[in-house]
Amino acid sequence: MKARAFSYVRPATVAEAIEAFAAAGGEASYIAGGQSLVPALALRLQAPECLIDIAHIETLRGIEREGDRLRLGALTRHVDAHDDPLIAQYAPLLRLAAPHVAHPAIRNRGTLGGSVALADPASEFPAMMLAMGAEMEIAGPNGTRRVPADAFFQDVYQTAIESGELLVAFHIPVAQPHHRCAFDELARRRGDYALVGCGIMLAMPGEVVEEARIAFLSVGPTPVRARAAEAALSGSRLDEAAIRSAQAALSEDLDPADEEHVPAAMRLHLARVLLGRLLGQLGAPT
Repeated sequence: MKARAFSYVRPATVAEAIEAFAAAGGEASYIAGGQSLVPALALRLQAPECLIDIAHIETLRGIEREGDRLRLGALTRHVDAHDDPLIAQYAPLLRLAAPHVAHPAIRNRGTLGGSVALADPASEFPAMMLAMGAEMEIAGPNGTRRVPADAFFQDVYQTAIESGELLVAFHIPVAQPHHRCAFDELARRRGDYALVGCGIMLAMPGEVVEEARIAFLSVGPTPVRARAAEAALSGSRLDEAAIRSAQAALSEDLDPADEEHVPAAMRLHLARVLLGRLLGQLGAPT
């Protein structure tokens, strides 16, 4: 199958991109890396009348620290999440997750903006935005606004981005020396979609967990914050009892769907195993 015929626009600014979307009467799609959109076009899962190429808009690029936030342009590539020294220092969860994203050819072209805007519940970067407490900067006909990650992901492939709007940047609280983070996922083969994945950010100025942020992927229609597990850890030493308590609390946080080859009970079990493994790593003496 081939994509339907469409017109093509290559704007130089965000304003021009938004104007092009409006001029197409909403029958348009933005494209950057194209790692998700191009297959969808080929299968006619999406059939826009106009394709708006935002890959050449310079203001969508850049990685820089702005006070207590790290600003990432939406065109930041997956490979940059692994290689850039500012991301490694101030947003280490992205660096830990990046090698698990698909395969090198996709990581070299795919963008963080495309991944997060698509909001595939089995993708790594949307869940990491939750775990890091990021804010999404969204531009539209009425200006720009910021949406916290906790309010951004709404349902399967549905986000707070409204028709015609464009995700332009991420604003991530910079990791401090007292933060500990970990990521891993369980998949049948490296590069496959994960059966379950988890990213953790702990604030531990001493031996007690001051704050915990835990996000899972592949356990529901959206990436999921494990708030009950977070509460079980907060104010506790990261010992075996606290880890078991957090694992038990996942039954309140996660409600995975039954699938033919992955029953819900199995996915919940894997989530508990993965959480215990990661917390054990974070609690080990350094």
